[in-house]
Amino acid sequence: MKFLLALAASLLGSCASAQDAGTMHPWRSLLDDQGSAWRGWKSESFPAGWKVSGDELSKDGEVEDLVSREMFGDFELEFEWKIGKGGNSGIFYRGTREYEFVFWSAPEYQLLDDANAPDGKNRLTSAASNFGLYAAPAGIVKPHGDWNQGRIVVDGRHVEHWLNGRKVVDYELSSADWKAKVAASKFGKFPNFGLAAKGYLAIQGDHPGTLVLRNVRIRELR
Repeated sequence: MKFLLALAASLLGSCASAQDAGTMHPWRSLLDDQGSAWRGWKSESFPAGWKVSGDELSKDGEVEDLVSREMFGDFELEFEWKIGKGGNSGIFYRGTREYEFVFWSAPEYQLLDDANAPDGKNRLTSAASNFGLYAAPAGIVKPHGDWNQGRIVVDGRHVEHWLNGRKVVDYELSSADWKAKVAASKFGKFPNFGLAAKGYLAIQGDHPGTLVLRNVRIRELR
């Protein structure tokens, strides 16, 4: 009897897992040869200075910020990135167009050469930090020119930043802690910063230096 009950429970579990798997949104790439998932922050088309080659997106120098054509709410975003010496960039999420710049509305996953960029001296602005608000630990990012693995999870108000297989940032949007940190930061003058339930992804281009991203893919959670 115990064996039959265990078998029945196992079969029910398998069916439930299969059903859950059937409702999961699949992973999908955000890169193709034309960069069709992206446009410029100001321009409707894919902006000059960014290049797509195979599954790699790159820039060399100061260019227009990229923004996704599609809006996302709850999602997992995975990507690999490498940056030039002293390089500084970032990935923004749940951005809106109510302000002049995307970084006035959207939290940022910092992409940085910690060893050589000025922002690397402060953990609040170092690689994989939630820029200016939540610090990432030292010693996890790889040197400039090496590939890093990044991951961003946004699920309701809960946000995680991952770097090279380790969770380095964990916070709750709109929490008392979040509000206090925003109010004490340069973002405090933008009342809707980080409050959108759904918004655009963006990639910062307006800093000098090289940046390469590859294997950029997303899975929506809802």
